[in-house]
Amino acid sequence: MNIVSPPSRFAVSLAQGPEDLHAVQRLRYDVFCKEMGADSAGTDHAAQTEGDPFDTFADHLILRDLSLKGAAQVIGTYRLMRTGQAMDAGGFYSAREFDLTPLTDGRDDVLELSRSCIRADYRGGLSLMHLWQALARYVETHHISYLFGVASFPGVDLDVHRNSIRHLHAKHLAPEDIRPCAHGDGAVDPSEFAGDVDDHRAAMVAMPSLIKAYLRMGGVVGAGAFVDLDFQTTDVCMILETAQLSARQRAMLGAQ
Repeated sequence: MNIVSPPSRFAVSLAQGPEDLHAVQRLRYDVFCKEMGADSAGTDHAAQTEGDPFDTFADHLILRDLSLKGAAQVIGTYRLMRTGQAMDAGGFYSAREFDLTPLTDGRDDVLELSRSCIRADYRGGLSLMHLWQALARYVETHHISYLFGVASFPGVDLDVHRNSIRHLHAKHLAPEDIRPCAHGDGAVDPSEFAGDVDDHRAAMVAMPSLIKAYLRMGGVVGAGAFVDLDFQTTDVCMILETAQLSARQRAMLGAQ
């Protein structure tokens, strides 16, 4: 399968072999560990890599700046896991935070997105657009109906994010038949986000850019949230039905 992006200064391709995976894990260390203070079980501070057992089962999109040299070219990544890959890995990564049963049971047309990151000096619409265009080609190739994964608010102080997550529950809650729900030790019950939103505009302003991107394309959220102490984030589960993408959005992403 060819998902390589058209010629330009930037190129996106799937990781090929251990060298590419190592470069991805080095980028994730820079972003998640150095910048955000994460210290997951798979972090290797000596090697300056961030990894976990899911890495070897998944596909990895790599965004490169071809004007740079060597490992410095790798400026963005997305980890992709289809149903068969998840079965080989013992489950989806997101299942440690959310009960995915309503969404994933009996389906082989779902794709989990995780470990998304872009180097700080490249963040903005253009870099994310290149990754999403490659993702759109991957989705078309594998006949994916639903994209899902955890999306993160920085920090673990729930009060800081309560208004934004309450807005998500009020305006963008997934239909019950596909709605994951937070579970496990870090789960925050959906009842925590009941009630009126203090300020819808302020809630959107405070929303991380990736979550805003999902919402613009019709994304919805699962119930509750999960406080991830390893990554120092507060997570929600995002779901995007690919059939709901408008013709304009498909054209923007390079999909047919």
